[in-house]
Amino acid sequence: MTDAAVSLSRAPIVPLKMVLTIGLIVLPIILAVVALCLGRYMVAPGNALSILLNQVLPIEPHWEAVEETVVLNIRLPRVLMALLIGGGLAVSGAAFQGLFGNPLVSPHILGVSSGAGFGAALTILIFRHMTFVPAGALVFGIAAMMVALWISRRGGRSSLFMLILGGVITAAMFEALLSLLKYVADPNDTLPTIVYWLMGSLTSSSYDMLAWGVPLIAIGSSVLWALRWRLNIMSLSEVEARSLGTDVQKMRWVVIVAATLVTATTVSLAGIIGWVGLVIPHVARMLVGSNHSALIPASISIGAMYLLVIDTVARTATSAEIPLSILTAIIGAPFFAYLLKRAKGGWS
Repeated sequence: MTDAAVSLSRAPIVPLKMVLTIGLIVLPIILAVVALCLGRYMVAPGNALSILLNQVLPIEPHWEAVEETVVLNIRLPRVLMALLIGGGLAVSGAAFQGLFGNPLVSPHILGVSSGAGFGAALTILIFRHMTFVPAGALVFGIAAMMVALWISRRGGRSSLFMLILGGVITAAMFEALLSLLKYVADPNDTLPTIVYWLMGSLTSSSYDMLAWGVPLIAIGSSVLWALRWRLNIMSLSEVEARSLGTDVQKMRWVVIVAATLVTATTVSLAGIIGWVGLVIPHVARMLVGSNHSALIPASISIGAMYLLVIDTVARTATSAEIPLSILTAIIGAPFFAYLLKRAKGGWS
């Protein structure tokens, strides 16, 4: 064996886990910079990076004023919002799938989206503008979760089956109320606003919305991360979880409240965006496995990247912006069908 071959055989091999971890951290940053450059007004990557660094470092401006306005005031809030909402939907989806032990569960299982949609529509109908829409959607989204939990209570306890039924009933009730609001809304003014909001969009992204959305999603996600080992146990049967010393009812309540807080906040910020919380946890599970200590951060990273790409396509593909739920369904439904066929209904 030659000296070169010997040195090559002794060269350290970078573990796949390390490569994957670095990729999940670095790729969202790279995609965010790319998204800042793309749009009707193109910005050079070097200028975009310089504009961002100029906020913390004294860099001599070599870019046009309009480029700084586009990057900082228009695209940066939207990019951050896409990362936030994508990660939030994905982590809540992963938590609900682990809690229910079912790969077909999404963050909207308890009727949160229907309640938030009704709250947003009611707010638009009353106030005739979008200022109070996030607050209305958040309040009614959480209210829908509480109604579903109340319906599921039987003898002071809630089974997973009753929770699902409670979510179905709650969603049906709020969807009926939402249909009623659409029926009475002005078809030339209010109704188009309601319909467009329900299809999901990041058009109204702003730093003010980030200021109150980030803490709520961060709190819910942090709770889910703190319970990552408990989620592994909750993925087992209820008998097995109890035998391992877990207070199933208490943990179920905490996980549901935390995941619902994240879901309701995302819906209140950008409308109803489907498929992200259903599909992305599967993709993350294929990469890192079912251990929630790795699954939760992987879901956040992949979900953030996915929605950022979707939103970039939505605002650049055509002259009229495409609602996000249309693109997520077009991509998510076939991909989820492929996953089910590949896994034969299983987790991997």
